[in-house]
Amino acid sequence: MLPIARKSIEPLAACSDPLHVAAKHQSLHDFGAKSAWSDTAVMGRVRDWVAPALGLDSGTYWIIDDTGFPKKGKCSVGVARQYCGQLGKQDNCQVAVSLSLASERGSIPIAYQLYLPKDWADDPVRRETAGVPDGIAFATKPEIALEQLRQAAALGVPMGVVLADAGYGDETAFRDGITELGMLYAVGIRPATTVWAPDTAPLPPKPWSGRGIRPTRLRREPGSEKLLAGHPNAPVSVKALAMALPKPAWRSVTWREGSNAGLSSRFAAVRARPAHRDYLSVK
Repeated sequence: MLPIARKSIEPLAACSDPLHVAAKHQSLHDFGAKSAWSDTAVMGRVRDWVAPALGLDSGTYWIIDDTGFPKKGKCSVGVARQYCGQLGKQDNCQVAVSLSLASERGSIPIAYQLYLPKDWADDPVRRETAGVPDGIAFATKPEIALEQLRQAAALGVPMGVVLADAGYGDETAFRDGITELGMLYAVGIRPATTVWAPDTAPLPPKPWSGRGIRPTRLRREPGSEKLLAGHPNAPVSVKALAMALPKPAWRSVTWREGSNAGLSSRFAAVRARPAHRDYLSVK
């Protein structure tokens, strides 16, 4: 397949059997469209073949990402108006969630699943027409990614640090799921994500009056939904926390050479605790 610019069935047939293109075209079409073959098994064989060459002993990373494929029309499975990374904007496309095993030497995708938007998942006529299996239900992209991580761990794939952008890292359940697997992660979060800055914490539950159920909910300072930066009993957005750091807290880091110059930015490290729903009960 490598020497062929177009990877559709007709060029593949012409390249692999130039004297019998029509027959080869039909057999390849039947294989791709009708044969019961497992893409999971194929990816597993490729993973086992490539992984030894990655040098995972020097550092292993599990990279979660999604890829958008621009599409016209509305008949392709999962096609919808959604964010497409190739175009850098919202447009008609399909989106797939992937998990890649990576090291400093390279990477190999080890899991790949098409994202099925909710309007597709809830439309039986559309599902039947497109051939969507009955067992496929709606799942968010972080839910798909977390299941991919669990399956890879169950298969004994060498564990590493999970990397993902804010589309995944901002989900508390996703981060908690990685922790339950016993793995570390470095994920992006959105600027409005709230945390408890150093030396801040929620208020304890209200004193028990002696009647009824004993209060267990942690409390925040009234009005803390406005993110009162600097208040000891109110969470703060990570953007506000970053903007409040003194200049010496920041350090410039260059991580690799770009096409014209080194890729670099400023970084600061602060130990903080996520504030999402921590007021529901005492942990």
